[in-house]
Amino acid sequence: MKTSECDIVVVGVGGQGVIMLTSIIGKAALKAGIPVRSAETHGMAQRGGSVINHLRIGCVFGPKVPIGGADILLALEPAEALRNAHYLSKDGIALVNINPVLPSTVTTGQSRYPPLEEILDPLERICKEIKTVDATKLAVKAGNSQTMNVVMLGVLSKYIPLREEMLIESLSESVPAKFLEVNRRAFELGKSEMQEDRYAMRQKNESLKFQ
Repeated sequence: MKTSECDIVVVGVGGQGVIMLTSIIGKAALKAGIPVRSAETHGMAQRGGSVINHLRIGCVFGPKVPIGGADILLALEPAEALRNAHYLSKDGIALVNINPVLPSTVTTGQSRYPPLEEILDPLERICKEIKTVDATKLAVKAGNSQTMNVVMLGVLSKYIPLREEMLIESLSESVPAKFLEVNRRAFELGKSEMQEDRYAMRQKNESLKFQ
């Protein structure tokens, strides 16, 4: 039996803003009067290690998303999406930033970073839907590559049961005022990316009807 309205697992590596992103979502839920539970694991995050945050919107029970129970896997780094794919529900969706962060073992030639298709193919067999976004490129377009996590927040906003104004209000309270404009642009670019993607899919479906 499902015990929450929406279960999200947010993953990435140290320095990508996973914890800040999860905090913004949690604050937005509280502003909306929706109970929320969260848990985080960040180990060697300061050295670029894995960061995993669990967020359960509309839940009054335990904070950890059960294996196979996540409605959404929000991955700020592609390999971390695959590493944590076991959390995804078969009816879930994976939202993946396709820009990798290469560990030192890869940059020094000791190991190999898998091609994107080797990461996405197993995900396709696990969940219902995958959306890929070059959030790092969109963050640069917004004016600051460090806003990649906020681009992904914009992407996520199309899939969670929280009003956009609540997310924006929480974002505004979470970043310094001088960086708010660039973060707002990053959010809008992420949101627009999903709107364009859905429009393209509708156009494709319409064309198939007449073939």
